[in-house]
Amino acid sequence: MFTFVLVLHVAVSFTMIFLVLLHSGKGGGLSDMFGGGMGATAAGSTVVEKNLDRLTIISALVFSFSTTSLALLS
Repeated sequence: MFTFVLVLHVAVSFTMIFLVLLHSGKGGGLSDMFGGGMGATAAGSTVVEKNLDRLTIISALVFSFSTTSLALLS
């Protein structure tokens, strides 16, 4: 059980790093490559950015639960 949670934790950690790097900052970012062009910035968040936000929140929750599980199992 401990090994499964540890492998899950490492996988989610790398996923979180990747997802956070995809977010656009003040001057744009890697998310512009996937459909967040200049016309979309005036209209607000694009669908790609909303889905990226959702994926980041889900992975953050899994990361939190795996961290808590590792602390309780060790």
